Amino acid sequence: MEAKKFKRLPYGSSNYKSIRTQNYAYVDKTMYIEMLENEPNPNLFFIRPRKFGKSLFFMTLSCYYDMNEAENFEQLFGDLYIGKHPTPERNSYAVLRFDFSGLDTSSEEGFRVSFNENVQMAVRSFFNMYAHVFSQADVYSRELSENKLGIMALDKAFSAAEQSNVKIYFIIDEYDHFANDLIAMGNRLGKDFYKTMVSANGLVRDFYERIKNSTKFVSSRTFITGISPVMLDDLTSGYNISTNLTLEEQYNEMMGFTQSEVDWLMEETGVNPAFITIDMTAYYDGYLFNKDGANRVYNPAMVLYFFEQILRQHKPPMSIIDENLKTDYGRLKKLTQNDSNRATVIQIIKEDGIIAEVLNKFSVDTLNDTDYFISLLFYMGLLTIKEPVMGKMRLGIPNYSIRTLYWEYVMKFVREQSPAMTIETRHLDEAITALAMEGDLERFIAYVSEHALSKLSDHDLQHFDEKYIKILLLAYLLMSRIYVPMSEYEAVPGRTDIYLQRSPSLPQVKYEWVFELKYCKAKAKSSEITKLQKEGEEQIKQYLSSHRLSNRPDLKAAVIIFIGKNKYRIFEHSI
Repeated sequence: MEAKKFKRLPYGSSNYKSIRTQNYAYVDKTMYIEMLENEPNPNLFFIRPRKFGKSLFFMTLSCYYDMNEAENFEQLFGDLYIGKHPTPERNSYAVLRFDFSGLDTSSEEGFRVSFNENVQMAVRSFFNMYAHVFSQADVYSRELSENKLGIMALDKAFSAAEQSNVKIYFIIDEYDHFANDLIAMGNRLGKDFYKTMVSANGLVRDFYERIKNSTKFVSSRTFITGISPVMLDDLTSGYNISTNLTLEEQYNEMMGFTQSEVDWLMEETGVNPAFITIDMTAYYDGYLFNKDGANRVYNPAMVLYFFEQILRQHKPPMSIIDENLKTDYGRLKKLTQNDSNRATVIQIIKEDGIIAEVLNKFSVDTLNDTDYFISLLFYMGLLTIKEPVMGKMRLGIPNYSIRTLYWEYVMKFVREQSPAMTIETRHLDEAITALAMEGDLERFIAYVSEHALSKLSDHDLQHFDEKYIKILLLAYLLMSRIYVPMSEYEAVPGRTDIYLQRSPSLPQVKYEWVFELKYCKAKAKSSEITKLQKEGEEQIKQYLSSHRLSNRPDLKAAVIIFIGKNKYRIFEHSI
């Protein structure tokens, strides 16, 4: 029997045509093209978090509707859903694409120049692509090359389309990229700069008004994407013709991978299941964008990153969390420069979520309001829908990968607030190694007590309880690659405070651990400490009776009682 020929993994690629013509696996999302075309409004708005496949999907749309790709239709779409169910408008548009990532936001003048150049270059490319369609294409191209028309270049495209009776498909990617950069500055300058651009007579508003007005005399479709709806409200009448599909139930899975799609991708690309030594659902899945959505979805970039390492290394990966998440950490840090937003993030981490309403649009002026800030975290992919609660939603942290981002945030914030807090990397590594190989818990807890807990500032002590201690412990443990620290690990009955699972790449680690954490004030009586000890030991017994943790000679467990910020007691459980 002939061995199966595997397809290439499309890690890091958003070029649909290359994926389809160079033997890459493609997760078929083309059924949504049919659904979108059947929407009554041809002007659509849809957003998803970073690294969720937006650019690839819009390149798919571009190839499908581009009149230049008509002769390649069978090669590009023939075996996919839309190839077997083509729509009336396939390959009938001239596609005008804009990508507003990478604009200069260092100054107002720099932004004006880069925005105008971006638009002008897109229109010039448009005329070059469709020179055979527009009789005056050469004239327009030459004029665009010789003059700095900026966003007025749009008028040339509209005139050409009207004269030649050509339909335009506008695709606007990263529509809010510059806005997020400006908002993240966290200062008055950034917000004033932003408002100037989107207010009446502002450059960005003018761009969208021109597209809106063109629909009166040019047959067109528009699809706009980004990561937040913040500009929808601020643009107001500048662009009020689109339908926002972001939270619609039927589009919940339009981007991201379902479990069946992940399974298919593994089979098509030859990912060896034996090398998957982690719970992928816990690490990369969990996103839900409508409470009635049929399936939760994986972040596709996280999955592709993980699979790419397996295919390249032919063994379980050493690193299971994509370093690109650091970008999200930077945005989170900038958005929490006020006490209210910071307190909200601390609450989310301690409670593993929050009850709120997801708002479908908001203004830059409202981002310090808790409800709007929480909604922004949802759109960024840092929260997702868990379940409905009394007319609102319980929003939770989607998966382990995002949870580690929050832990890192807390660690860095605490260190900034408490300059005396230090990290002696070598000593920390030695302490965690002793925990893993010798079962020496005292050394690690002593390290954290001396270098972290005892150095906390008065500001941090306001939040101090066992949940806050847990976050700090997890953040320290995350610095080492010896363990995969798990918070609230399900060990029916109950959930552990911390479960230390050996890294998949280090099977030689001798001991895994379960921690039950307790906290009392510095002046607590010995009877109170004894009571906490007994409570913790009963909980440990329950955890160790679960099918996941029972009869494990490699598993150690302990109740750790922190007393004030300077003392602790450790009670190891005999297994």
